[in-house]
Amino acid sequence: MLRLQCVSLCLRRLLHSGTINRDLVLEQLRVCCIEDHVFDVVGKNKAKLNVDHVSMAVGMLWQFQKEKPQLLRTVDLIKSHPQFLTLRVLAENKITQMDNLMLIDTLYSFLRLNVDQHDSLIQQLVSEAWLRLNKLSMASLSKFSICLSDQHLQHSPLMGHITNIMAQKLLTIDDARILTILMISVSSLVSPSLRDALITRIDHLLDTTDPTNYNNPRRVVQFLRNIKYSHRPLLEKCNQILLINIPRMNAENISIIMGLYQSLQFNNCEFRLAAKQRLTELIDSSTDPFSFTKLFVTLAPLASPEIREGLENTALLLADEFNAQQALAIAEGLEEIQSRNLSLMNKIVAVIQRNLHVYRPVEVARITQALFLLQYQNPELYTKLRMILTNFLQDSVFPYEVTMLTRVLSLLPSPRVDESLIARIEDVVPQCNLSDLNTIAHAVAKWVRNDASYRHNTPSKYVRLLQALNRSGHERLQTAERLDLLLEELKYVSGEWFEEMLLEDTMVTLKRMMDQINWTNVPELSLFLTRINHLSPPLMERIADVVIEDIDKFHYSATYATLLPFSVLNYDTVKADEMYEACIGHFTPHISLFDPHLLVLLAYSLAVADCFPEELIKEIFSIDFLGKLDSQLETLPDALNMRVRLRLMELNRAVCLECPEYQVPWFHERYCQRFQKKGNGSINPLQQQIHKMLGEVLGGINYVRIAVLTPYFYTVDFECILDKELKPLPYVESSALPIPSTGQVQWGDSHSNKRDELPPGAQRLAVDFLDSKSFCKNSRNMKGETLMRKRHLEILGYCVIQIPHFEWNSMELSTADAWKNYLKKKIFRECSL
Repeated sequence: MLRLQCVSLCLRRLLHSGTINRDLVLEQLRVCCIEDHVFDVVGKNKAKLNVDHVSMAVGMLWQFQKEKPQLLRTVDLIKSHPQFLTLRVLAENKITQMDNLMLIDTLYSFLRLNVDQHDSLIQQLVSEAWLRLNKLSMASLSKFSICLSDQHLQHSPLMGHITNIMAQKLLTIDDARILTILMISVSSLVSPSLRDALITRIDHLLDTTDPTNYNNPRRVVQFLRNIKYSHRPLLEKCNQILLINIPRMNAENISIIMGLYQSLQFNNCEFRLAAKQRLTELIDSSTDPFSFTKLFVTLAPLASPEIREGLENTALLLADEFNAQQALAIAEGLEEIQSRNLSLMNKIVAVIQRNLHVYRPVEVARITQALFLLQYQNPELYTKLRMILTNFLQDSVFPYEVTMLTRVLSLLPSPRVDESLIARIEDVVPQCNLSDLNTIAHAVAKWVRNDASYRHNTPSKYVRLLQALNRSGHERLQTAERLDLLLEELKYVSGEWFEEMLLEDTMVTLKRMMDQINWTNVPELSLFLTRINHLSPPLMERIADVVIEDIDKFHYSATYATLLPFSVLNYDTVKADEMYEACIGHFTPHISLFDPHLLVLLAYSLAVADCFPEELIKEIFSIDFLGKLDSQLETLPDALNMRVRLRLMELNRAVCLECPEYQVPWFHERYCQRFQKKGNGSINPLQQQIHKMLGEVLGGINYVRIAVLTPYFYTVDFECILDKELKPLPYVESSALPIPSTGQVQWGDSHSNKRDELPPGAQRLAVDFLDSKSFCKNSRNMKGETLMRKRHLEILGYCVIQIPHFEWNSMELSTADAWKNYLKKKIFRECSL
């Protein structure tokens, strides 16, 4: 009997072995298609759930959410489900049973489902992953780095370990996706040497990966933005891949990429035009608040007035559906295009006001700035914003946040600034970089001017803060050791406080770091010297040496920034001449690759230095190039658009006057006429004084004309004519430009290019007063544009007399007779040479 029972048991085992080996819970999970099905399986099998079941269930919950559009995700509902708590408890109990891949995937999924980073589950998962760090695959390591970034642990020792592992195994990473994720995660910890190694490796991997995957190059651009390093060759490679993929991108993708480009000051014409076309195609399909917001903020600055109007009308219809973040984005978009749509502004402000309690400090600052720059009138709202900003500032401990809040608060009218605010700012000052210090100094200057007690004396609270700013700035410069970091801090620094308090120390520091000047930082240093209008021969010589020696290492587009101080500040030496030749030889083979607007700016910079490379000039004044430039100008911000148009006109004028052999036509007549009519042509008291004295020196006011318009539309301060014996000749009454009592010159078309014929042997004089803008700030060295103007007036037949401000306003010329004698010597001595 016992034998029969044993046989029967064996047979049953054999018959049902398939069922016994099958994991029924796993099979049930695999067929789930929505979150509720997963929770049903979890609820019915709590006692049977093993580590595989828990991991799979959590992963499926995130996968279902991931596949939904952002607006349709229900993460909050999942978190509140009773069975989600079951999964969290089980996961926490089974952490040690998880293999490495499962451990990281589970952590990633729970974080994506918004489990708090301080939850014991997350803490234990992170701790376990740290213990296994050296055993993780590179794929799991990259995913773990994302998890740490989600928890704001970018600067943690754990992320430092990951950085070290990545550096050691860099050459073994063959997956661009894995590497780019790691690059972004560790970007705050990357050294210059690791940065260069990463750029070399990813540059190679981008050549071997699928070009239709645009997330890899997007992440590379994001990495460069994070480390604030505009590596042009890598940027251009990424841009080419992104360009191919634009037809498949949505508004959000394009918005992200253009934001990254803007941060890197990478203004690619082809991408902007392609983005504009793609975004225009997406207008009809972008009807929900999320996609429309991305479309609006990206397309509106690029679009024509007609498309902008249509976007504003759609925004007005959707305004009530915008959430807090979308309303902020629209407000900043309206500020960027300087919209005057009051109805839309009112709608957006209404949404913002309803959500003021949810905004973070920097977001309130951004809102305030956008509304202020839009000149939106709502005193009650500004009072409320000032109160919120003040409360945030009193509690803030982050230097960047304190700086932004301070700057924005200074925009708002305020009868007085509370002592506690000044104390809070003063506490943070020692942690601020030079850019922050400069921003705070600007704000303090505004407060001082607006404070009623300033009329009697500067309140001590401001004095203390300014002293703290000065002290911190000097200490920062004296202890600076790395030129690259210093230039990053100086990138946007300018204004009276910097020039008066820190400029001298800054130049001393830069000279101390001269041995660190190399081909990577020369463009940034050159831009800084140009911006501060400061001529420093030792630094310029060092720049020239580096360029001559390493010109092949420079990106061709960097030649513009590099040459700028030499032409603008008029620094001309043997080395400078050699440097110009090296730069021209370097960029000439790449002329067709330049963005059109940058090529115009480069050519103008060279023209200022009396340099006109034939190939460059012929390229710019070709029909094809001018057509490309017109297309690009439509997408550029208004200020840059106007600047490029002005530079093209000035380049056209310079080529016509100095290089007639190139046979470039003058095609800016109408542009100049429109531009000239927009000017007010006002005559200041100093010009009236000189005009009167010139009349007395030459024999009468009818011997001098003021604000004379020359051919090619230069405006000469004063014009007079001397005959062959250097005697002044009078103008006929009708040819003089009248100066009415209002002090405004009455321009008219009849004066545009009309000139009186001169008697034989006579010469026309142009007398120009040169204010401080015509010279470098630290010397009496005349700037390049002033010299170019002199060359051009001489080509037009003038004898040019220049009156520098430091001579006219000197102690020697303090009487009317002294000024007259000065004018006599200037006119008759220089015209007799």
